[in-house]
Amino acid sequence: MPKETKKAAHVYELIELTGTSTVSVENAVDRAVARAHKTIDNLKWFQVVETRGDIVQGRVDHWQVTIKVGFAVEG
Repeated sequence: MPKETKKAAHVYELIELTGTSTVSVENAVDRAVARAHKTIDNLKWFQVVETRGDIVQGRVDHWQVTIKVGFAVEG
């Protein structure tokens, strides 16, 4: 039977961001994560908290996606 590998215990911090896009929900998430990556090390995961958007002339015009981003705190 294979040995279980022990995962190191981490402490994570969460921040909340809202990405926007005229293309798609996924693009809005990608934009938020890419922006966070510029200033935050150790990004590990995200969770979609809310999805909303603008409607213009009966069509989706603009997506707004709020996410929580988790990153490992070092030290």
